[in-house]
Amino acid sequence: MDLTFLIRPDILTMQAYKPIVPFDVLSKRLGRDPKDIIKLDANENPYGPSPKALAALAHLPYVHIYPDPENTALRAALAKYTGLPMENLFAGSGSDELIDLIMRLFLRPGDAILDCPPTFGMFAFDAAVNGAQVVEIPRRPDFSLDIDAIEVLFQSPISDLRPLTSHIPPPKLLFLASPNNPTGNVLPDDDLRRLLKLPVVVVLDEAYVEFHGANASRMPWVLEHDNLIVLRTFSKRAGLAGLRVGYGAFPLALMPHLWKIKQPYNVNVAATAAAIAALEDLEYLDHVVALLTAERDRLAEALSEIPSLRPFLSRANFVLARVVGREAKELQAALEREGILVRHFNKPYVSDCLRISAGRPEHTSVLIAALKRISEG
Repeated sequence: MDLTFLIRPDILTMQAYKPIVPFDVLSKRLGRDPKDIIKLDANENPYGPSPKALAALAHLPYVHIYPDPENTALRAALAKYTGLPMENLFAGSGSDELIDLIMRLFLRPGDAILDCPPTFGMFAFDAAVNGAQVVEIPRRPDFSLDIDAIEVLFQSPISDLRPLTSHIPPPKLLFLASPNNPTGNVLPDDDLRRLLKLPVVVVLDEAYVEFHGANASRMPWVLEHDNLIVLRTFSKRAGLAGLRVGYGAFPLALMPHLWKIKQPYNVNVAATAAAIAALEDLEYLDHVVALLTAERDRLAEALSEIPSLRPFLSRANFVLARVVGREAKELQAALEREGILVRHFNKPYVSDCLRISAGRPEHTSVLIAALKRISEG
């Protein structure tokens, strides 16, 4: 029996999110041993977790018991680390889960979010999953936000701005990333202050904030603004991408309702133990951040010397580069044939760009040598 007629019509027509595939799949596809693949396509931490996190994973005493539904120990560790009250902190299975939960909390089918592409694809993806509509205000050519256009949007009915989309209600949520993915630029304080004056909940994803600066997070702002949510992750700096653990700072008024709708056991015991241990090894985490930011800057400088590439300034652990004089997709494929994986974006505003993660120094050296060979060939 064909059951597709029972599926939501909007799900039948929506586009799937295209995740990056893991080493075991890549090695089979490329016919290479995983150790011969240079993986610079997913902004992962090539140095891996803290030794303390690995030790915690090796000695998990209660794997047979369901995890704490309130993530008490993890949230206490996060309160100590962030300086925020534990009551404002909420943990999730990656910040991706928190993005989805926020949409479930606020959006009914047909409601709208505001998205500012090019940016993290999960914002629009989760909106589609939740039956929401996406209002887009594209970024400027330098990838900064068009704050004026955003303000106008909330001053005028959407039907006045877009006559063919008069059925779209005013957005309830504005999703932003700083540093932004895939462009690497940051949101200035003054721009954020202007946005927080609007009748919308601002959700700020800070997945890469540690690579911008140790004190760059806007999490403390949540205590002063009741329409700001700030999300963070253990995937990048802490090297725990495979365990899926993230967290966020929320206004107190939202917390009782978040507890209602989350999955009871959303952060598993392994992720919890590793995250707590990582927070007890900040010296290691800071050392890794220093290594990756230095390599990011070296990568950007080296890419600027390749005739076909125009790298953008980045404050994350990756560099976006525009490809000129050839097809970006073809250049990505040429690198893949050499066992070097980078990300090509087939989206407006960045369709001719490659995003390259900062790796170890030897990864950068192999990449640049390959790019020079390809450009000369």
